[in-house]
Amino acid sequence: MSAQTVSRIPNQGAMSDFVRPFEVSSKMTDMVYRVRFSHVWNAIATRHADTIDCKFYVDGKGVVLGLAHTGFVEFRERSKRSLTDREASFIAAEYLRERLEQEDEHELYDVSQKDVTRIIDKLGIR
Repeated sequence: MSAQTVSRIPNQGAMSDFVRPFEVSSKMTDMVYRVRFSHVWNAIATRHADTIDCKFYVDGKGVVLGLAHTGFVEFRERSKRSLTDREASFIAAEYLRERLEQEDEHELYDVSQKDVTRIIDKLGIR
C-alpha cells in the first residue's frame, strides 16, 4: 500500500485479506511491529461512537482504529460515492503505520476527520 492514484478499491475476497500483513519499524524505539488486519465494523452500534472501526493485531494484541464517520461523509459529498470497506481498511492501515513509526502502540486510536481526509488524499483514493 503505497501512495498511488486509485479510483476505487473494491471489496474482493475475505475481509481479513483486505490488507496484507505488514511490519512497521518504530523511529522512537527501533522496535519492529508485526501487523495483521482483522476486520471493519460500524462502531455506532458497538461502541456508541460516530466511527467506522477497523481492527488489527499488532504483535498479536488487538488494536482498534476508529475512523471519524464525518470523513466518510466528506468523501461522499466530494466524490459522489461512498468509500468501500476495503478502502476504509487501507486508510486505517496507513494511519496505524504512521502512529507506530512515531509513538508506542495503543489499544484504541481515534482518527479525526482531518486525518481520514488527509490519508484518502495521500493514498490517491478518488
